[in-house]
Amino acid sequence: MTQDATRETLGDGARADDTEAGPSDGGSGPRPRRARRLLKWSAAVLALLMTGAAGAGYLYYRQLNDNIKKDVLNLGDSKVAEPTPNAAGQTPLNILLIGSDARDTEENQQLGGARETFGATPLADVQMLLHLSADRSNMSVISMPRDTLVEIPKCTDPDDGTVYPASYGRTMTNQSLGHGGPGCTVATWQELTGIHIDHFVMVDFAGVVSMADAVGGVPVCVDANIHSRDSQGHGSGLRLSEGTHPIKGEQALQWLRTRYGFEDGSDLARAKAQHMYMNSLARQLRENATLSSPNNLRRLAEKATGALTVDPGLDTVKKLYDLSAELRKVKPSRITMTTMPNRYVGARVEPTEDAEKLFRLVREDIALDGGDAKPEKAGERVASDPAADDAEIAVQVRNGTRTDTLAAVPGRTGTVAGVLREKGFTEATADTTGALGEERTVVRYPSADLEGDARRVAEVLGVPAGSVKRSTEVSGVTLVVGADWREGTTYEAPEKNDKDDKDDTTPESAQALNGADDKACMRVDPDYTW
Repeated sequence: MTQDATRETLGDGARADDTEAGPSDGGSGPRPRRARRLLKWSAAVLALLMTGAAGAGYLYYRQLNDNIKKDVLNLGDSKVAEPTPNAAGQTPLNILLIGSDARDTEENQQLGGARETFGATPLADVQMLLHLSADRSNMSVISMPRDTLVEIPKCTDPDDGTVYPASYGRTMTNQSLGHGGPGCTVATWQELTGIHIDHFVMVDFAGVVSMADAVGGVPVCVDANIHSRDSQGHGSGLRLSEGTHPIKGEQALQWLRTRYGFEDGSDLARAKAQHMYMNSLARQLRENATLSSPNNLRRLAEKATGALTVDPGLDTVKKLYDLSAELRKVKPSRITMTTMPNRYVGARVEPTEDAEKLFRLVREDIALDGGDAKPEKAGERVASDPAADDAEIAVQVRNGTRTDTLAAVPGRTGTVAGVLREKGFTEATADTTGALGEERTVVRYPSADLEGDARRVAEVLGVPAGSVKRSTEVSGVTLVVGADWREGTTYEAPEKNDKDDKDDTTPESAQALNGADDKACMRVDPDYTW
């Protein structure tokens, strides 16, 4: 593919010159074309990991090892405890896949265009958490939209010691990569999800095209003829007839960035198409015999390793090969691709309660495909961060006593805040801005470093541990006095009933796609057919 052809495919504009608009920005005007690159790199790295091709034959072992770039795993100050081993002594693996839009080489610049961004601070435009279960029976993948609003923690650049302070309020998650490197993206994920991350693999533009070519094309399906191009020139240029086609090279890049023409034209539709592509590529790499050619394998290995940056735990071909062997234990039918449930906040998105549910399932090593046997109850989980002294824990008390038939109890927050102060929580304050409707009293906390504090508040008041919940809707430890505590100064937990059993099903808003689904087909917008 020529440089001109590549630029026609990807667009020659810089980060700020995209005219594709979509629901992520409310469709109100121009937006960066970073979304066009979503999952290109991750498709390559997931395929690399699942096939083990990088290590096959050890053809140029030292050369391949030298190709691999290394960086520090976690640049943040806070840590998340490793998961407890299961009865067999096995632990899950969590690997963060990062797609960088770096223009730091001539090859990357050719693939991505944008001369003016050569050498600019890279963005983590693709972020996907790959979770391999402790028993290696299943794998779950969670994609996070690049414009998700998060709080980036303080990170220190390991190369020059530059300290990047924690973000003031929330900012786009893809900016975390510019705060010292991929280790800050890891720190940001751990803060948001409470999930311990064992490794990261970051991939740039280079080597992506060769992946689909190496397997002879990746089968994809459309339910009608499609041409992703409108009268204003918006679209990837993808042109396919109805049915299933093996795509590679230019067409593979077009498929991965197509939004105009798929379903409702949203980023969610694009993510769905990308998940289909990744599942298909994974199946091809498991089954494809063309990789037995030494020349094909050598070229693929050199391209793939040259495109990688990893943490020290994955810094050799041998380590990558061993990891791929673990991932290959999972059958495609037990692979589940999801997108982090989110809602719009202006032109950006934020995680929803369903997102926290998805994170919990991963933390507790529960398969997203529903294929696990019901786990036996273990002892109460211990918070990874211990509680501060009671007098140092700031607690905000909110009134949630309103019901469908009863008004909120006036002054309830002041009363319960007073109870907390009497018990030693001198920083407890009453939030009198409004009344909520909460059936059960609950203690919410926003991040892993406050979990211990939240559990301590619940313990002192007698609130069940199951009512201590992580939530992105609060900024600190927050006690919501529910309709089950409308009077008195002592909380009496209601008797347990069926409602108390945790729901371990994957939320529909995660748009789950099974890895063995080879019948999946993208619905084409009638305005983009021919």
